[in-house]
Amino acid sequence: MSNVTDMLVLLALGAVIGTWMKLSSARELAVREARVQCRQHGVQLLDETVGLRRVRLRRVNGQRHLERCYGFEVSVDGHDRAPGRLWMIGRSLTSLSLPSVERPTDAVASVDSPLSATESGNVVMFPSRRRSSDRLH
Repeated sequence: MSNVTDMLVLLALGAVIGTWMKLSSARELAVREARVQCRQHGVQLLDETVGLRRVRLRRVNGQRHLERCYGFEVSVDGHDRAPGRLWMIGRSLTSLSLPSVERPTDAVASVDSPLSATESGNVVMFPSRRRSSDRLH
């Protein structure tokens, strides 16, 4: 092999490793953010993990940024599972979607319950995400 070919292979390998490290740190940040949001909304983050679901371009203040969508599962009492989703640009949370979970009446009235009886739900409403101008294809 020539020196140019060796250099191109090393550059490609370095790019792959750099991309993997950046995506790993972004995923760890998403796990921390999911924990915080679940704690704030009184649900339990199941499996203590998130998974990358989508990546898209989004225009913010006239500039295009990569927005990542992470999916995860939550539970109110540990016996049910419901999907949740969070969208992030860089290190900041741009959107959160938590499901409306039906709580049994005895769990709401329980002293051990993290939610008070006056709370009506844990739904966080955001505007619709479906716009053709934000799609990659």
